[in-house]
Parts: sequence; C-alpha cells; structure tokens
Amino acid sequence: MTEYFFPWFIALLVSYFYILYIYVHFSYKPDFLNNFVSLSAMYSIFIHILLFLLLLSLEVELHEIILPIMLLTLNGPFLLISILILLSTGFAYFYKRISKKDLSDMGKKIEKKIKNRSKVRKDVYRKINHVLIFVVLLSVWSLGVYIVKFYTGTTEGMIPEENNILLLYFKILIKPNSIKQVLFNFGWFYYALFFFFYTICLFILANEFTRKSKNLSFPFNIFSKFYLTEEEKKSYGTYLYFTIGHMFAAFLCPPMVFFAILGMSSISDLMTSQIGIRYGKRHISWNQNKTWEGTIAGTIVSFIICSFFMGFYWSLIFSFVFLVFDVVTNKPLNLSDNLLIPIGSSLVYVILRFIFSFNYSSIILAWI
Repeated sequence: MTEYFFPWFIALLVSYFYILYIYVHFSYKPDFLNNFVSLSAMYSIFIHILLFLLLLSLEVELHEIILPIMLLTLNGPFLLISILILLSTGFAYFYKRISKKDLSDMGKKIEKKIKNRSKVRKDVYRKINHVLIFVVLLSVWSLGVYIVKFYTGTTEGMIPEENNILLLYFKILIKPNSIKQVLFNFGWFYYALFFFFYTICLFILANEFTRKSKNLSFPFNIFSKFYLTEEEKKSYGTYLYFTIGHMFAAFLCPPMVFFAILGMSSISDLMTSQIGIRYGKRHISWNQNKTWEGTIAGTIVSFIICSFFMGFYWSLIFSFVFLVFDVVTNKPLNLSDNLLIPIGSSLVYVILRFIFSFNYSSIILAWI
C-alpha cells in the first residue's frame, strides 16, 4: 500500500486546494463574512485530514486495511463527481444540439410555480430537508446502538471513550505515534457522521460550482431552483453553508454533541422561522426579518433537544448560544446562521470542555 499512498495523497491535496480556489473564484464578493468563515472551516478540515493521513501512513499495521479504506473514502467522491459532471455536461450539450432547447427552460417553469407559494410553505420546503437529515441520522444511530448492544452487550463503537477533543488533539501533537489510539477512540459512528457530511458537502460544492459556470452541468442543478431566492442565487446556497458548518461540527464533536447541534440547526431553526412568520408581532429592532416570539420559541426547543443529548447544564449553555447567534444573524452580523450555529456551538463545546473538564450527561445515554 505504501507505494500507492503518495500518488493518492497528492491527488487529494491538489483536489482540496482546487476546491478552495474555485470557491473563492465563484464567490459573491460582497458576501465576505460567509465566504471567509466557509473557507476557513473547509481549510481547517482539509489540512487536518491530510495531517492525519500522513500520521496514519507511519503506522505500518494500518497499511493493509485502514489506510486503503480512508483513501478510498476520501478520494471516491471526487471520482464520482467528475464522472457525473462529464456525463451531465455531455447530455446537456447534445440535448441542446438535437432539440434546439435549453435545459434551463425547465428550471424557469419550476421557478414560476414556486413564486406562487406562501411564505410559510417556502420556509418549510427550504428547511424540511435539514430536519429529515437529523431524523435519519438519529434513527441510524439508534438502530446501530440496538444492534451492537444486542450482539455484543456493549455500545463500543457508538460512544467515544474520551470526548475532550482538544486534549486528544494535543496528545497527537505531543505524541504523533498516538494517532492510532486517538482515532480509534472515537468509534465507527463518529466517522460515519463526518463522512456523510464530507460527501454531501463535496456534491453540493460541485452543484454550486457548475450552477455558476457557463459551460458545465451537474445532475442536481435543478434542485437549486426549488430552494434559492433571486438574491441567494448571487451567493452560494444556504444548503451549502449548512453542510460546511455541519461537516466542521461533525469533525470537531463527538456524536451526542453533534446531534444536539444538528437538532438546533434544523428543528429549532425551523421552529424559529415558523413561529415568527405565523405569530410573530414583536420584531427585533436591529433585524426586522426576525421576531422575539420566533427566537424565544427556537431557544426553548433548543433547550429541550439538547437536554436529551447533553444534559441540563449543557442545554442551558447551548440554548443561550442559540439565542445569541439567532439575534445577531443576518443583522447586525452579516453571517448565515447555517454557518454560525454549527461552527460556533462546536467551538464553544470544545473550548469549555477543555478548560473546565465539563463533561455532558445525556438522557439518551442514560437509557442505554
């Protein structure tokens, strides 16, 4: 495996920096803060992946199975995306040559139908996918726990042995040969969560790049017609910010903390906007698009969700974090809450967990 490692590693390195370059190239320049935070999050993740791969390559006993799986998982999406872009671009080209029509005409018909939807329905359509992701991932975790415990009598692989992330990070820096022990500490489901958002993020990046390109196509370009407003089409779609933010959170947090963050970003965020649209009367003075009724409803839901995954005290912290983040986005802070909530919450957890050794104790873990 060692003779194939460096070609795959170089290919991955080039791919990551090409993504960062293209992201800047197609970015909407007035949207500086979103671009900066997104770029910083991706850069941090990509650099750490490359660093961990190099450390894994030094462990000879991992060359036979673990290292090939990691390389395949990290490089596989790039190969699949490249094939889909080539096929989709070729199909769009020949369709236009043969039928003398443009596939974008279909998108225009969809846009006309969407304009007639009410504000409440538009908001539900935009955010229901986030809720479905939360429900599906939580269901997979619950099923995994049941199966693993039924057959082994333990929850090994589902719950990390150590969740003080900064402590583990410093351990790797101080003792590079501890990489195997640290990475295996998290269990397989931690990697399932991260690689899910890693793959989804790469696909959505490809979708956004080809949407902004004049010559390339991607099979999922049509979905941007459903979700993006005219203003949002100048920037990147909020679904991209959502996946980048949660890829960062999945990388930085153990599963229980990540589920709390994902629940806030999906269910609490949907509740905030729905209550605000339907019943909101007291608008936040510095942001007329939000109401205090919606924000308070989202904060209460955040506390309830987080209590299941992290316990009472962390629920107080995270619900307060949600409240602060919600009232400062998108005004006065011109930053998407799809980025700020997952990235900010995960950093709050990592820092407080390290400084105060303040562990979580969730209801769900107590049931297991």
